[in-house]
Amino acid sequence: MRREDPGAAFRVNHQIRVPEVRLVGDNFDEISRVHGSEVPPGEIQDTRQARRWAEELELDLIEISPKAKPPVARIENFKKFLYNKKKREKELKAKQSKTVIKEIRFGPNTDDHDFEFKTRHAKGFLEEGSKVRAYVHFRGRTIVFKDRGELLLLRFMKELEELGSAEALPKMEGRRMSVMLAPKKKQKGKS
Repeated sequence: MRREDPGAAFRVNHQIRVPEVRLVGDNFDEISRVHGSEVPPGEIQDTRQARRWAEELELDLIEISPKAKPPVARIENFKKFLYNKKKREKELKAKQSKTVIKEIRFGPNTDDHDFEFKTRHAKGFLEEGSKVRAYVHFRGRTIVFKDRGELLLLRFMKELEELGSAEALPKMEGRRMSVMLAPKKKQKGKS
């Protein structure tokens, strides 16, 4: 299996064939020193001139936004640019939260002890930030007890109302009646 080259998405140095680029970045003091006069950031520059500045600084001219009019480029070491890009993407990925759904199964004839036991588990799941899907599974002839299943799920929702809120009322899907509870957001600063 071939790994895709991350640098293939960017044009560098002589691959940039447009006449002008908008130069951005954070090393304009070095560029100004090479140019001999002040080079303000964000201004449109001749591509050949920008490439010359990059060569004199022993850096690369990297086209970072080819669809812009004119394309946006920066002068930086290409390997360092790819490293920083990968690092930023990794940080963004780490900040994303994944939703975990825990399931709790009831029968239409679930007794009080089992109900309390499963409700305690659901409280723990909601406190850790997971969603909880509770469902009543009707097997065989128990399908005639749909009203018991609905009452059981409504009671379950009532028990957990301070920790989680139901996304919808219990609904029937085939031989299952289910409800989804999402954890309530904790308010910061309150004690």
